[in-house]
Amino acid sequence: MSTSETTTEGTARPRTAATLEPRGVHGAQAAESPRTAPRREGGLRDRVGAYVALTKPRIIELLLVTTIPTMFLAADGLPSIALVLQTLVGGAIAAGSANAFNMYLDRDIDAQMNRTKRRPLVTGEITPRAALVFATVLGLVALVWFAVLVNLASAWLTFAAIAIYVVGYTMILKRRTPQNIVWGGIAGCMPVFIGWAAVTGGLDWPALALFGVIFFWTPPHYWPLSVKFKADYAKAGVPMLPVVASDRRVAVEMVVYTIAMAACSLALVPLAGMTWVYAVIAVGVNVWFGWKAVRMLLHARAGRPKAGKLGMSVFHDSITYLTILFVAVAVDVFLPF
Repeated sequence: MSTSETTTEGTARPRTAATLEPRGVHGAQAAESPRTAPRREGGLRDRVGAYVALTKPRIIELLLVTTIPTMFLAADGLPSIALVLQTLVGGAIAAGSANAFNMYLDRDIDAQMNRTKRRPLVTGEITPRAALVFATVLGLVALVWFAVLVNLASAWLTFAAIAIYVVGYTMILKRRTPQNIVWGGIAGCMPVFIGWAAVTGGLDWPALALFGVIFFWTPPHYWPLSVKFKADYAKAGVPMLPVVASDRRVAVEMVVYTIAMAACSLALVPLAGMTWVYAVIAVGVNVWFGWKAVRMLLHARAGRPKAGKLGMSVFHDSITYLTILFVAVAVDVFLPF
């Protein structure tokens, strides 16, 4: 589950408009050819580190940041500590499974991209078969974990999150459409639903508003990164929007998604009965990040160089935005007025 490949996709951080040749998921079989990097033998610490890298831990951290405040809001206070820990552990295992499946399926294009060429399946630290078994086991453990220790609703939502990321995004959308990160980003929104369902056993309008925040946040979060690494994506045949469209169009769409994201964050005030403290913080952080998106648009319209450098700044700022907003959600629950 990711906010974006979670969030963001990759353990490092992403094309020139060129003729794209989508290779299809089956192209991943090339990674098992004799041309694959020779398997590297290392100590136990190196092996463990390689498997940890397979789960993309930085993406997991961001997903869990959205889960805890959601659980506080759903409980209208502090839920059971045991429930919070069970949900976080299960969510981390599930996200690790989805990310490991992603690396297994994308190992052919990872080998072509500078930012991903040191991933363990590319370097040979882990074999494709071992990675597939690891991802499958993690996924099964996560589903059983939620079903037994949390509830069935959260288990089904976890299954949906893994399926959307692995099948919907990685296998179907990523290599076929520049809207890949938009619809594939639904997987990164699922921790909000899972956290809410873990507390209440179902879903409600505030959960949908938080889902909307992350859904509309994903493109202006990930596209700036893609601007920086669009030559990589073009080389690998992945049609991220910045590969197939002008910087101006990318920036315009970022502004549109940012406005929708702000609307969802403010909709939480009436839907969840948030206080003026959250409202003020939400307005402030949306104005701040909105200016970042507008700046990218002005930069693109002026035809200024170094769009990649500005994009990386917006990428990091988007993480700050999401963190501040969800911390505000968590804090607002405990205010005495």
